[in-house]
Amino acid sequence: MDITPYVDNLRRDLVAASEAGGDDIKQAAERLAMALDPAARLALMEAVSQATAEITAEMPAGGVDVRLSGRELQFVVHAAAPLPPTPPPPPPPLAPDEADEGGLSRITLRIPESVKAKAEEKASQAGQSLNTWLVSAVRAATSDHAIDIDIDLSSLPFAGGVDPFTHQGRPGQRRMTGWI
Repeated sequence: MDITPYVDNLRRDLVAASEAGGDDIKQAAERLAMALDPAARLALMEAVSQATAEITAEMPAGGVDVRLSGRELQFVVHAAAPLPPTPPPPPPPLAPDEADEGGLSRITLRIPESVKAKAEEKASQAGQSLNTWLVSAVRAATSDHAIDIDIDLSSLPFAGGVDPFTHQGRPGQRRMTGWI
């Protein structure tokens, strides 16, 4: 950065201000402006140096230096070395059944929209994708340790005479099935 234009502007402004005082004052202002040249340069360099110190203080890492090269100022920016990218978290360990399964297979599943919405909600609550949640549900149902339940509830009396298996006044099957 060449600060000569700034010093020249200061000199011109001083001479212009002295023109109202006559020739003697104008000549004195010109001599004074030439004598102030080194002091003006030093003042500008100090201001620029202070500015770079303030910029450096605000930077999270790295900094800015000012160097004098002849009559010019050079700015050197020290950027902090970029941090290496954080490695992705390791995948969760596979369950014993998953490790032995081999390849994947694709199927099409047709279910009512309301069931799909409930399954998506349950998957979201578990912090899983719908596919992962469904695979877990199928795996649990097909596990050797799964218990298949089929209970006939037709002989059970219901409180208040309300049968939970009737739908809109139509009698339904009084069986409960599923896995636990």
